[in-house]
Amino acid sequence: MSRLGPVITLAAGVVLAAGLGVASINAAPAADNTAANAAEAPSTEETTPARQNATESPATGNTAEPSAAPSPTEPKKIAKADYGGRVKGNGGLIAISIRNGKAIGYFCDGRTEAWFKGKESAGELSLAGFGSAKVTAALAGGKARGTVALGGKKWSFVAPTVVKPSGLYRATAIVRGAKLRAGWIVLKNPQGGFTQVGAAVLGEEQLDIPRLDGERPTTPLTVDGTTVYPKDVDGFIEEMS
Repeated sequence: MSRLGPVITLAAGVVLAAGLGVASINAAPAADNTAANAAEAPSTEETTPARQNATESPATGNTAEPSAAPSPTEPKKIAKADYGGRVKGNGGLIAISIRNGKAIGYFCDGRTEAWFKGKESAGELSLAGFGSAKVTAALAGGKARGTVALGGKKWSFVAPTVVKPSGLYRATAIVRGAKLRAGWIVLKNPQGGFTQVGAAVLGEEQLDIPRLDGERPTTPLTVDGTTVYPKDVDGFIEEMS
């Protein structure tokens, strides 16, 4: 019995080593071929490195990659929108049009007019005019709510979205070497008909301006003896912005 003891012990050691080697291979499929071949060898001395390699390999393979920093998100821009409404405390009208973030505005009360241009981003509008004139507004719920500052005065407005024929119109011409410029705001009334206001200037001289045809605002008309061809905002926003 004393002679059989070492033989049985050795055989058990070989079986145990082989079993552990197989277990290591199953637990670490990502280990390389050297580790797999060593696990199959019958020698106890050869199986020890295989078990060690098989244990270390998954730790190397599972190392977490550093996550990339998220790219900054650009503010959303309004593709197309038109607003028009009355300026409180002044009686004038204001019209604002936006195309892919570019924006223009026009204020007129029949005596004073002002053009503005700028940008819209993430629902915020900022337009600049001549000198310190400016328009700022927040766009939400189908309305532009803001203020217009002009000539040292400031008024508020709420302008809902509008659709053609309501909106902003403009016409230009060269007369006797001077530039004629005319602008109109047309707003359709809920009860029917149109409210409109406009101004025309030849050089530095202000002219009387005729009313547009509310249903067909781009119909040609005569300003100070000169035929002009009004354009809706899509016909001139690019050249102005």
